[in-house]
Amino acid sequence: MDTHAEGTHTEGMATHAEGTGTHAEGTHTEGMDAHAEGTGTHTEGPDAHAEGGHGRRETDTRPGDDHGHAGRRHLPSGSAARGAYAVDIDPERAGWERSALRVVELEPGGVHTLVTGGSEWIVLPLAGGCTVRTAGETFELLGRESVFSGVTDFAYVPRDAQALIASGAGGRFALAGAKCERRLPARYGPAPEVPVELRGSGTCSRQVNNFAAADTFDCDRLIAVEVLTPGGNWSSYPPHKHDEHVPGEECVLEEVYYFEVERGGLGYHRVSPSRAGGTDVLAEVRDGDVVLIPDGWHGPSIAPPGRTLYYLNVMAGPGEERAWLIRDHPDHGWIRDTWPGEPIDARLPLYTAHPSPGPEVTP
Repeated sequence: MDTHAEGTHTEGMATHAEGTGTHAEGTHTEGMDAHAEGTGTHTEGPDAHAEGGHGRRETDTRPGDDHGHAGRRHLPSGSAARGAYAVDIDPERAGWERSALRVVELEPGGVHTLVTGGSEWIVLPLAGGCTVRTAGETFELLGRESVFSGVTDFAYVPRDAQALIASGAGGRFALAGAKCERRLPARYGPAPEVPVELRGSGTCSRQVNNFAAADTFDCDRLIAVEVLTPGGNWSSYPPHKHDEHVPGEECVLEEVYYFEVERGGLGYHRVSPSRAGGTDVLAEVRDGDVVLIPDGWHGPSIAPPGRTLYYLNVMAGPGEERAWLIRDHPDHGWIRDTWPGEPIDARLPLYTAHPSPGPEVTP
């Protein structure tokens, strides 16, 4: 997840920046049965093999890939597809305990059934809008044209429930999940209440949409945010880690990065080992790619010139406290001291939270 916020600005309502020290942590997404949970009814979305979209590449030889399936950390678009999902990462597949991410693509009129099992989930529109019916309520999500066009509303779906996701016009929807213990109520997250934070400065400037940071939206374990990096900038920088339990300093979190690149193209993402035999990735990332981070110093994420890089961070961990505690790489943490003397990139914010008619909630 993008590192904490010295020299940050928050646009819109809230100033609780996900990344100001000891906030947002821990999502627990359980080892849900990959073939049972969330398969349900599904009308498959756009052709998974279509060129130029978020299609599935069956083979990929980009730098940094581990082409063995077990222990793989960079999953190019299509390689994490399974059943109804264009992306399906559960704890068993990732080799950890809690964090999960799915992406479902629906044709116009498409319907998908999510069975939550022992995990809590957030339905987050990536492109398009949808209706989410769960726990006796119906939430109309207005959504957005794309992740580059605006903040979106979202819906929280509790564990031990079933949700029906339907889209009249079609779209692409992320399901961010975490194995959890408490069953919280189903809820609507309005777009205007999503804190939009500006972090870093100069060529380290980026925008963070803190829709489910630990101090902005109540979950049991799940933490999720969106990061947008203007073309040519670095984010997730300085490199940082959260793979040890050090009270008051660092907590253990499993993290998923899901990438999209404005108008196609590519970016780069680095994870370097924090321990002998630890995660080591230098990946060329494109639309629909995923990087799994069970450990290691992660960052930078590098946006190509002229094109914004987007990533969705999904996290959870074993700690009792839902908090996000990180440590910077000792060779790179000095960059924070330079931020107060530099202006934030004038291209930011790319957008801010905006008023919407929602929520439309039907008992």
